[in-house]
Amino acid sequence: MFGCVVAGRLVQTDAVQVASDKFVFNLPDYETVNHVVVFMLGTVPFPAGMGGAVYFSFPDPASGGPVWQLLGFITNDKPSAIFKISGLKAGEGGAHPFGTVASSSSPSVAQVGVSVEALDQLAQQTPVSGAAVSAVDSFLQFTQKMLDSLFNFASSFAVTQAQMTPNPTETFVPSSCLLRWYENFQRRMAQNPHFWKN
Repeated sequence: MFGCVVAGRLVQTDAVQVASDKFVFNLPDYETVNHVVVFMLGTVPFPAGMGGAVYFSFPDPASGGPVWQLLGFITNDKPSAIFKISGLKAGEGGAHPFGTVASSSSPSVAQVGVSVEALDQLAQQTPVSGAAVSAVDSFLQFTQKMLDSLFNFASSFAVTQAQMTPNPTETFVPSSCLLRWYENFQRRMAQNPHFWKN
């Protein structure tokens, strides 16, 4: 019914069913994991009015037992979601539906759990802060990285006026002009990330 993807690893579709409405994936060496994608396989939809709350569990440093944190949810209308787990803090958890049935014996193994719950109940739950992945689109990210690269490349050719040699075929642009434009662009992006679409 569910799958789990971690960058650089094989797709996991072998969720352990720990209750009629609860499923768990084991994540070995979770310390190296930054993001987790949880998705529906498309073989079995959620029952009408139901969805899946997605939880992440660190082994508790003190007791060794699982400490669960709500990441978000998936539904038939939103069958996949990506969550950032690299910024979550071990040992800080809240209420969860898994009880003690889904614990891992290894301190280097974390778990991702999916609990099938009513959609109105999912809407009332608050995911742990820091689990949401940035909604900035890929074109904006590409544009910012491209401009960083252009500025760094152009700056690598900077020379002082004392170092300049006369060359009638070359046009020189002050690097401060490029820096001002770059800072203005960053300010406009911070104020309105979609201004370039207008």
